[in-house]
Amino acid sequence: QVQLVDSGGGSVQTGGSLRLSCDVSIDTVNNLCVAWFRQAPGKEREGVATRNRYGGTTYADSVKGRFAISRDKSTLYLQMNSLKPEDTATYYCASVVNYGTMCPAGQVDYPYWGQGTQVTVSS
Repeated sequence: QVQLVDSGGGSVQTGGSLRLSCDVSIDTVNNLCVAWFRQAPGKEREGVATRNRYGGTTYADSVKGRFAISRDKSTLYLQMNSLKPEDTATYYCASVVNYGTMCPAGQVDYPYWGQGTQVTVSS
C-alpha cells in the first residue's frame, strides 16, 4: 500500500514562491510515476506536472517555466515560482507504479493520492 503525505502550501502574494513536498511511503519508489494535480474551487482537477522513473518531466502549459517537479529519495517536490492568482488551488501529489517513459496524464490513472495542500496567491 502506497501512502502519500503532501505539505508546504500556504498564502503568498503574486510573484512569490512556494515549495510543496510529498512524502511517499513505498519500497518501490524508484518504479513510480509521480505527479502533481490541482483543483481550484468550482473547477475540475487538472494535471500540473509529472516525473517518470527516469527523471523525465512534463508540465502543463500554464506552469511551464515557473514550476519544477523533482524527487529526492522518497520525497517529491514541486517548486513554484512567479506565482499568479490563477495558481490558487488545492494541490495533490499522486503516484502510480509505471515502468515506462511516459507517465499517465489523467487523474483516473493514479491510484495513490495525497490529502492535498492549499495554495493561495493574492494579487
